Amino acid sequence: MNEALAIRIMIVDDHDIVRSGLVNMLDTFDEFVLAGEASNGEQALHLCDAHAVDIILMDLVMPVMDGITAIRHIRAGYPDVKIIALTTFEEEKLVQEALQAGAISYLLKNISVDELSRAIREAHAGRAVLSPEATQVLISAATQPPPPGEDLTQREREVLALLVQGMSNRAISAELTISHSTVKNHVSSILSKLGAANRAEAVALALNHKLV
Repeated sequence: MNEALAIRIMIVDDHDIVRSGLVNMLDTFDEFVLAGEASNGEQALHLCDAHAVDIILMDLVMPVMDGITAIRHIRAGYPDVKIIALTTFEEEKLVQEALQAGAISYLLKNISVDELSRAIREAHAGRAVLSPEATQVLISAATQPPPPGEDLTQREREVLALLVQGMSNRAISAELTISHSTVKNHVSSILSKLGAANRAEAVALALNHKLV
């Protein structure tokens, strides 16, 4: 294949054996060309300055500069570069942060050669590919109810903080310079939003979920 038409790929991983395996994989496809190797995100940024890159296979957990940070910087400076997060981790936070940072795909390292080569082609065409595990993580996150207290107003959080301190409604009224009836309304709203049966339960929820 004409090298000018080939997909130029950078491999970013802090494990030499992983990079070596990926290089060997690329060598089996005429349409792929190795554009460089890096052992952390900082090196990847420097390589983007020096070489034309189409696709980056990016590990996420690395020293010096992690993959999430690198994805964010590279996407800001080189918006045409497509980044595939290639990792052993499937935690919800990592999946969401990688995609929010700008990764087009999220794959696990147990992927087959054929699946990875297809993902590279899809990314080059601007299409996302997610591992089944990453897809399930996103579905689970989307269907989970919001954490308790997410809909509390700033004033309700202030009242809740004083409840945690054991203050009575009258003490809260004096502390916040609001009427006693207003405090009662805030407390009632807090109990409703937290799904708490009483003040003690609301305080326990606030402490358990670090709402104050």
